Amino acid sequence: MNYAELLTPVHQFLLCRTPQAWIDKAKEPANLPVLLQDHLLCELKAAQTAMLLLRKYAVDKEGSLALLEWLKPFEDFAYRFIGDATSLRNSVKLSRNLAGRPDVSYSNEIIEKMVLLIREELHHFYQVLEIMQARGVPYTNISAGRYAKGLISACKTHEPQILVDKLICGALIEARSCERFAALAEVVDAELGQFYLSLLRSEARHFEDYLTLAQQISTTDIQPRLQHFLQIEAELIQSPDADFKFHSGSPI
Repeated sequence: MNYAELLTPVHQFLLCRTPQAWIDKAKEPANLPVLLQDHLLCELKAAQTAMLLLRKYAVDKEGSLALLEWLKPFEDFAYRFIGDATSLRNSVKLSRNLAGRPDVSYSNEIIEKMVLLIREELHHFYQVLEIMQARGVPYTNISAGRYAKGLISACKTHEPQILVDKLICGALIEARSCERFAALAEVVDAELGQFYLSLLRSEARHFEDYLTLAQQISTTDIQPRLQHFLQIEAELIQSPDADFKFHSGSPI
């Protein structure tokens, strides 16, 4: 499958494309460091989101501890500046098979999709860090933009709807990431462009995995909630945004 075919369902899903003003700003060499730093943290946050779903809804206490151990070296690096690329490359992997909780009917479905997603996101975290180091881009723990917060703040607060809403938000974030990988690939240097295209190939199915889980868990059709969040997402992407980040809106 070529990249155009991979992008077709992403473009059909999202309500808008990335504004040209964002692309113009992203291709300025001076803005590459912040893009790479924010992208690095986005990969970690994607893994954390999937892990929270696993720990809250799918695995037992032993499985939860194994997941925390898996993520710890990456969080230590990102938030406490402990470790480096070498230590992350040799960090502890998931040390056991995870068993679904018998009291949660959809636990095995969450495990199947989210463990693979976490593995890929952490690998991409390491790849972005390697690129940063090769280009002399220092790592700093920059502040989060408004995008994810703007989506999550619209989630319901009761179960199971909060889980369904968070899965929908996960789908939107993954789809927008893929759309931006493709947009960036056309305006950055060839080496970085190939990297973004490789991420698109790896992550293109993630948004569909989230949507599938959301519909499996929901007791009703998710389309009304999905349309609600799609509108919020499009507004976040198209409206003026003073903070330039990987998922930010139209630059002021």
